Amino acid sequence: MTKSELIDALVATYPQFATRDMDIAVKTILDAMTNSLADGQRIEIRGFGSFSLSQRAPRVGRNPKTGEVVEVVGKRVPHFKAGKELREKVDEVFKKELNPIITEDSFLS
Repeated sequence: MTKSELIDALVATYPQFATRDMDIAVKTILDAMTNSLADGQRIEIRGFGSFSLSQRAPRVGRNPKTGEVVEVVGKRVPHFKAGKELREKVDEVFKKELNPIITEDSFLS
């Protein structure tokens, strides 16, 4: 789902809001999250997940085209960890799609 698809889905769910207003709301939320991470803060949205920063150590890499050895500098990168409710919801949907015939009841008989 892209940002514009998210906005369209939200407008379809909440028709009392104009597309322009929903666009501003989504962009404002994403900007606030981006700024918090840029400031080194952790973001936690209960039931959904948490965003934090991970430190990548410097390493020696290789240019795949030339084979030349290259120093890759260390950096901080965003990391997302899904919350329990999100993991359970995704797993529930995946299990239904994977095998809709088998249910918990079929194991009990």
